[in-house]
Amino acid sequence: MSFADLGLSDELLRAVNDAGYSEPTPIQKQAIPSVLMGRDLIGIAQTGTGKTAAFVLPMIDILGEGRTRALMPRSLILEPTRELAAQVAENFDKYGVNHKLSMALLIGGVQMGDQVKALQSGVDVLIATPGRLMDLFQRGKILLTGCNLLVIDEADRMLDMGFIPDIEEICTKLPKQRQTLLFSATMPPVIKKLADKFLDNPKQIEVARPASTNINITQRLVEVKSGAFEKRKALRQLLGQEDVATAIIFSNRKTTVRELNKSLKKHGFRSGEIHGDMEQPARLAELDKFKKGDINILVASDVAARGLDIKGVSHVFNFDAPWHPDDYVHRIGRTGRGGATGTAYTLVAPEDAENIAEIEKLTGMKIERIKLSGDAATSDGKSRDEAPKRARGRGKPAKPAADAAPAADAPEEQEQRPARQARAPREERPARAPRPERDARPPRNDVREEPRRQRQDDDGPDDGWNGPVPDFLNFTLG
Repeated sequence: MSFADLGLSDELLRAVNDAGYSEPTPIQKQAIPSVLMGRDLIGIAQTGTGKTAAFVLPMIDILGEGRTRALMPRSLILEPTRELAAQVAENFDKYGVNHKLSMALLIGGVQMGDQVKALQSGVDVLIATPGRLMDLFQRGKILLTGCNLLVIDEADRMLDMGFIPDIEEICTKLPKQRQTLLFSATMPPVIKKLADKFLDNPKQIEVARPASTNINITQRLVEVKSGAFEKRKALRQLLGQEDVATAIIFSNRKTTVRELNKSLKKHGFRSGEIHGDMEQPARLAELDKFKKGDINILVASDVAARGLDIKGVSHVFNFDAPWHPDDYVHRIGRTGRGGATGTAYTLVAPEDAENIAEIEKLTGMKIERIKLSGDAATSDGKSRDEAPKRARGRGKPAKPAADAAPAADAPEEQEQRPARQARAPREERPARAPRPERDARPPRNDVREEPRRQRQDDDGPDDGWNGPVPDFLNFTLG
């Protein structure tokens, strides 16, 4: 089956062909005709199967007719993260090149001024994150009564990020007579309840079992000892062994992302980082470097785990086993996209056993376990035999560098230093010259023969007053 068999317009077919696509993916084959017919839809598919094009392509043809009105977008696409929203916007630019459709992107981390200006001109497609959309709605900058097509993308991620109450409120602001499309890689009960509440007799499409992983991705668990150093050491060994063209390394914590990126750079890797604490322009700049090949390793938090579509990612490394098993499916889905093959490694310390058990339970498969050869180390690049000795005379161990250079590059031990000259015996040392006797001090006036409190000054008794006692204080209690 080709895209021409799906009922798309000639202008859209030319754009798809120019983008280099000839055959639709399974979810596109099933979803596009139903969307063009105006039906509500639930699409369940693993990441990397072409979900975005499954709703972007028919939306372009549907919106080809009609006109825009100020502050009232004709369609709305909700995305959980800024990166996903920006990626969907790129898809509209690519596939809608032969259509005159206006689009606005509402995401946090950037100024509202340009976004409000675009809304005032009227847009056919509004792509937004729930937080920024609700903010503008509460400010009276947008109306949703003219929105006849709603897309909720990555619905399970919306659940993880706590956006479901916002989604429900947004749905109440939309016209009741509308078309709603819901896409997700997994279908937990809360998402099923949301679909039952806001979708009208939807057609459900499943191109893969919920929470299943891509069969084109080779998955392995790498057993390591506890500790961040052991994981960094194992990761560098894997990066050196594997034919890594481009790789994304996921970590659970933003602080670990920063530390790991710093360590990789120190060891000569071309790496960058992306996490939620970064400003939006900085995040987009790092992604752009990764896409252009200026860096080939991207250390990321789960902000990059969902739906991020970067071609040619050969490897995914889970520095930490994800806390939520669903995140594992999304993380490794950054490789093996569009029918390509990929490899995913997860570093597993003893404390990760419970998380791994949940992942294997969710995916319904046993992941192959491997062990890396090589001795353990006490600090980056130094073996246990080369561990720094206690500092001489201080009683404290010398603090190793956080990410020291490999032992092979370290200088040899300081055995060739000349020995210290032996100190002369005490008897042979020259005697010191005798110190000159001090003149005898003159005897001090014997002014402390009496206790201090019994001393008397010229002005009377020492009662703490610096001067004569005033007359008004000289009285006797009767």
